[in-house]
Amino acid sequence: MEMIRRLTLELRNKKPGEVKELVLDNCLSDDGKVIGLSSDFENLEFLSMINVSLMSISNLPKLNKLRKLELSDNRISGGLEVLAERTPNLTHLNLSGNRIKDINTLEPLKKLPNLRSLDLFNCEVTTLINYRESVFTLLPQLSYLDGFDADDQEAPDSDPEADGDGVEDEYENGEGEEFLCLIYFLPRWEGEEENDDYEEDDLDEEVIDDEDDDDDDLEGEEEEDGLDDEEDEDEDGEDDEEDEADDDLPRGEKRKRNLEDEGEEDPEDEEDDEDD
Repeated sequence: MEMIRRLTLELRNKKPGEVKELVLDNCLSDDGKVIGLSSDFENLEFLSMINVSLMSISNLPKLNKLRKLELSDNRISGGLEVLAERTPNLTHLNLSGNRIKDINTLEPLKKLPNLRSLDLFNCEVTTLINYRESVFTLLPQLSYLDGFDADDQEAPDSDPEADGDGVEDEYENGEGEEFLCLIYFLPRWEGEEENDDYEEDDLDEEVIDDEDDDDDDLEGEEEEDGLDDEEDEDEDGEDDEEDEADDDLPRGEKRKRNLEDEGEEDPEDEEDDEDD
């Protein structure tokens, strides 16, 4: 996609002066030069032209507010003095994957007093002996080279100066953390504790109720068993008394009584009746 057409799509009916960020990655430049950009992008702060086959940045317009410029994976080998003239407030510059071979090629960057971060990954210059020491000596305003400072400490993920708020500094100093904890964490924890207490109380009450029900069931079963045993004892007692009373009767009377209980008549009584 040609750079001018890509610019039209990125504007999306906005005026150039309203644009603060512009990404033109992977589109085709014209003869290795920047085309379509003009000084009308006066408020542009971030510009990315990665892998657009740039060989020169001589056509880069005056962009006084530009702070971050991404030019990685192109064919740039020099001509960096244009940056000092047209992007005086640049703080981040990425030239990774270009054709920069000598330390002296970077000398024009000394005129960028606000330059804090420079990336030269996969450039031939990085293979030179004492490359890092030489670059930090040449550009004393640099804080990070290829993502690390002069003491080999890695750069933070985001730069508060580039973000504009300084929010990261506040959290590094411990400010604002207490506020977040109070808003987002404490109410949730308190609510969880209350819910846990409530659930524990409910569980305790359920356990107690279950134990009471079990006790009531056991007592009821014991009472029923007691009643059944008493009834059985009474019946057994009555049978025993009757048996004892029968044992005391004479043999004839005992036999007669048994026959009466069974509904039969004594043969002796029948004979008496016949004699009469």
